[in-house]
Amino acid sequence: MRRRDFIRAGAFSGIAAGTAGTLAGSAQPLAAMPLWGGRRMPDGGVRLNANENPLGIAPAAKEAVLEAMTLANRYPFEQHAALVAKVAAGHEIAEGQIVLGTGSAEVLQMAVQAFAAPRARLVMADPTYEAVTNYQRTESYELVKVPLNANYEHDLGRMREAAESSGRPALVYLCNPNNPTATITPSADIDAWIADAPEHVFFLSDEAYIEYVEDKRMWSAMRWIEEKRNVLVVKTFSKIYGMAGLRLGYGIAHPDTAARLSDFASRNNINQLALAAGNASFRDKALLEKSRKTNSQARMIVETTLDELGLERLPTQTNFLMHRVSGDQATYRNRMAEAGFLVGRDFPPMLDWSRLSFALPEDMERFCETLRDFRAKGWA
Repeated sequence: MRRRDFIRAGAFSGIAAGTAGTLAGSAQPLAAMPLWGGRRMPDGGVRLNANENPLGIAPAAKEAVLEAMTLANRYPFEQHAALVAKVAAGHEIAEGQIVLGTGSAEVLQMAVQAFAAPRARLVMADPTYEAVTNYQRTESYELVKVPLNANYEHDLGRMREAAESSGRPALVYLCNPNNPTATITPSADIDAWIADAPEHVFFLSDEAYIEYVEDKRMWSAMRWIEEKRNVLVVKTFSKIYGMAGLRLGYGIAHPDTAARLSDFASRNNINQLALAAGNASFRDKALLEKSRKTNSQARMIVETTLDELGLERLPTQTNFLMHRVSGDQATYRNRMAEAGFLVGRDFPPMLDWSRLSFALPEDMERFCETLRDFRAKGWA
C-alpha cells in the first residue's frame, strides 16, 4: 500500500470511529464518500453565489493535504515559515514583508485593528466587499461610504476628499477588481493618489481576483511596498487556487508595516492542511491556466445569453458578474433555488442587480437554459 493510500485509509478509519453515531443513519458509507467534491451541493444543486472556483484544489494540493494529515498533531511552525519563504521568493521580496492569514479576510481584519485610532476614518466604496465594515464595528472609526461612479469604478476624487480633508488618520479600502460589481478602477489613477497622499492615509489594496484580470489598465499595487509604509496589498488562495474552504491568504507590505500587522494575527493561525495545500499550489502554472480558461469559457456562455435576452450586465474582470433581473430579487432567487441554482444576494444600493458566480461551463449552460425558461415565463 502506498503511503498516501495508507494515510487516506487511516484518516477515514479515524474519522469514522469518532463520528459513527452521527453517520449511523447515512445512506452513504463514510468510506465511500468523496474526500474532495465541491462542484455541487449534496442535493445536486449548483452554488453560484459565493465566487468560488468550481475546479477545486490542484491535484498536487490534494496529495499534499494527505501527506500533511500525519502532522495534524504538530504545531505548524516550520510549515508556516516554509510557505512564507516560498511566497516571498515568488514575489521577489523579503520574508519579513509577508503576513499570512486565515484567508485574506483575517489580513483585512489585522489592518482594520492595527490602524484604528480615535476619530480615524474608514473610507470605502459603496457597494464593495463587506468584511472590512464588519471588522470596524468594534473600533472607533468614522465610516465613510462613497458611491461608485457612473462607470462602477471607485470614485477616487470623492474618496480622497473624505480621507484627507479632516487631517485625521484614514484607512482607505480599495477592492480592485471590486466585489460585487466585478469592475476595475484604473491602477494609474490609484497610483497617482498613493504617490501624493500624506502619511496619515493608509491604503488597503484588496487584490483577491487579480489573477483573473485581462484588462491592462489594472496592475498590482505592490510597486509601492518598498518605499511606502502606508500601503498593504492583500491576496488570497481562495479564488484562483480553489482553496476557499481551507482559508489561506496573505498580506504584502513594507517590513515595518508587516511587523505591525503581525501583532494582530492569532498565534499559529494557519493549519497544517492549508499550509500544505498553499505550498503545493502557489504559482502552479497548470492550475492557473486551467482556472483562467475554465472561467473564460463560463463567462462567455453567460455573457452571450444575457446579451441575447437583453439583460443589462456590467463588464467583468473576475469569476463572477453583475446583471439586472426584472421583478422581485427574492422571488427570482427562490425560483432559481428550486431549479437547482443558488444565485446572488442583496448588495445595497444595487437591489435590482444579481451577482452571479461562474461554475463549470456545462453548469453555466444549464443555468442559461433555466434563465431562458424564466424569460419565457416572464420571470426575468
